[in-house]
Amino acid sequence: MLNKERVKKLYRDIGGHGFDHVERVHRMAMLLAKKEKADSQIVDAAAWLHDIARAKEDEMKCKCHAEEGAKIAERILKKINFPESKIECVRHAISVHRFSKNKKAKTKEAKILQDADRLDALGAICIARVFMYNGFKKLPLYSPERKPEKHYHGQETTAINHFYEKILKIKPSNFHTKTARKIAEKRYLFIEEFLRRFKAEWNAEI
Repeated sequence: MLNKERVKKLYRDIGGHGFDHVERVHRMAMLLAKKEKADSQIVDAAAWLHDIARAKEDEMKCKCHAEEGAKIAERILKKINFPESKIECVRHAISVHRFSKNKKAKTKEAKILQDADRLDALGAICIARVFMYNGFKKLPLYSPERKPEKHYHGQETTAINHFYEKILKIKPSNFHTKTARKIAEKRYLFIEEFLRRFKAEWNAEI
């Protein structure tokens, strides 16, 4: 079966989407699965493999890491004799997990993966990931003259603009599970407070 040691070698640390992200999503997904009485075996596999094709997308070897990841996950699961009847559920969860694609989760397990992945895009760790990625890509920190885009086109702008273009659009009300919504509310408020303080310090406001 899948475990940390087995899947870690399949990932490469790139920007803010390294294996540490996968581990956090897995921990949160398993917590939500227990709370929601979901199929833990499906959630376990989907969480471990949800970003398996992320490096391929970053290297422009595929258009969407979620869709490509679902295909790769199927091959991996068949090799380890994962229950055949559950593979399609894992495929679906991985294929729809990506926030920017706005795809509908049709199963409880897919909803849990969406929630777990999106929770990692809020809060203190989210802030660290945004700046880590911008540094990795040599993108600017902030430019008051450069206004946020109305539509998200990928993390290719200033770090601060990214919060407005994507992060703040991950509203707590959009989460599926009650547990995730409560966590999201606290993390969302933390992001808002950070942005307020950042701009106040930038403008030398006392």
